Amino acid sequence: MELGLHIADFTFPDGPSTLAHDLSRIAVTAEDGGFAKISVMDHLWQIEPVGPIDTEMLEAYTTLGYLAAVTKKVDLLAWVTATVYREPGLLAKAVTTLDVLSKGRAYLGIGAAWNEDESVGLGLHFPPTAERFERLEETLQICLQMWSENDGPFEGAHYQLGRTLNVPQPLRRPHPPILIGGGGEKKTLRLVAQYAQACNLFGGPEVAHKLEVLKSHCDALGTDYDAIEKTVMFPLDPGAGGQNVDTLLGQLEDLSKLGVTHVHGWVPDVASITPLEILGERVVPVIADW
Repeated sequence: MELGLHIADFTFPDGPSTLAHDLSRIAVTAEDGGFAKISVMDHLWQIEPVGPIDTEMLEAYTTLGYLAAVTKKVDLLAWVTATVYREPGLLAKAVTTLDVLSKGRAYLGIGAAWNEDESVGLGLHFPPTAERFERLEETLQICLQMWSENDGPFEGAHYQLGRTLNVPQPLRRPHPPILIGGGGEKKTLRLVAQYAQACNLFGGPEVAHKLEVLKSHCDALGTDYDAIEKTVMFPLDPGAGGQNVDTLLGQLEDLSKLGVTHVHGWVPDVASITPLEILGERVVPVIADW
């Protein structure tokens, strides 16, 4: 099992003037501590319960480009990209660029989007739920086409591309792994089975059931269920001085027994660095063989 760091809060003690330095320290400490992935949210305003709406938030792919420059090993992704915030051709190009400049460390994390308030506030297209899922599937198809040898046109119900040319291609072959966020049983998990290399669920009593649903979709589509990386979003709080480590290890072990191989989460007081160091010293080595 691996740990991943989700950076959702950019309100650091010394404010925006040192934000880049603080972000670098956090990322490098996580990488040195054995974290496998680092992600940021694809939001433009802060969300509850992380913090007030008018606190610091950075654009995802610009931030990931910065993280690519200050790290060497960790995989990088938006957890998860709001599919309607960028045209699919531009999104495929952004992820390709991240992969090339990070020397093959990009994932495409993606979902159907949900934050109508920030979309309306900033003038972004935010269609009804059913259409967002249709656009999500077409976006997946477009990305996969752009990451293939087929640079021909794409004709969908919502997107029409005259030529899916993408040069250079990603370094990671056959393409950057796709992670689809969410546990919707009829649509989201079906899309995981059909298009993705990783799922993401929220930690809780329904994880086992959601994985069973995913397996049923894989069986129906002829997809290898075992080849899909099972990830769970879960708070990673070692507690003051590491007092919660044993409890956290127990929770991670329970997830491991269900087949979860990657636990990804936010770390309280991450800018202080100490919680990351505790996780790197007392959690990452223990779970590595699970």
